[in-house]
Amino acid sequence: MANLKDIAHYCDLRLDCGRFQDYAPNGVQIEGRPEVKRLIAGVTASLELIDAAIDADADAVIVHHGYFWKGESPIITGMKRRRLQKLLGHEISLLAYHLPLDAHPDIGNNVELARRLGITVEGALEGGGGLALQGTLQKPESAMAFTERVAKALDRTPLHLSGGDREIRRVGWCTGAAEGYCQAAAEAGLDAYISGEVSEQTFHVCRETGIHYFAAGHHATERYGISALAKELAEHFDLEWHFIDVDNPV
Repeated sequence: MANLKDIAHYCDLRLDCGRFQDYAPNGVQIEGRPEVKRLIAGVTASLELIDAAIDADADAVIVHHGYFWKGESPIITGMKRRRLQKLLGHEISLLAYHLPLDAHPDIGNNVELARRLGITVEGALEGGGGLALQGTLQKPESAMAFTERVAKALDRTPLHLSGGDREIRRVGWCTGAAEGYCQAAAEAGLDAYISGEVSEQTFHVCRETGIHYFAAGHHATERYGISALAKELAEHFDLEWHFIDVDNPV
């Protein structure tokens, strides 16, 4: 069992939250019980995840996508009211870590994705917003083989936009909605770029620059950082923890 404030302080230091200009607050977003024994981790603080946390008798939920995004209406009605009412009614705390979790070099979404795909990280992708990485595969492989690699690692087949006949060895990637860095990857001479989502213009970037693009799912690419963080918290503070994967095809 651990104090909620101690957990938040640990995360703040571990993820270096202060150096990020983020789109939502990182840390405790909803305060519940002061002591935490059982922790539930998930990608997004949806109502389904909250219900699962209630069923698990959790004291706190930790996610990548929390609440209170910039530009969001401050009115507490409808979907937002139902979510907050359940958390507050059951005294369950909500902690959320967004960009600091994407970027972390040890337990971040991007480095965890690289581990699962067998990519050796070589450093940041220039023009990748300080988040995107680049690296290499052990051996070059065809786009079809790489599609199978991603599908096996993430348990879903990615959307592949072809960059032609080139084999893939040098890869750039950034989890979530980071398709905008595809052109930077092409300009860096990489063979392929991976992200979660895709935009209409990404097709033309691939066709005109010859880079392969793989949209592997926003949710699917961001399951692993939050799991790594929750596991570390559980070990450090002697907590019970579970990752609950609320499936999302996007």
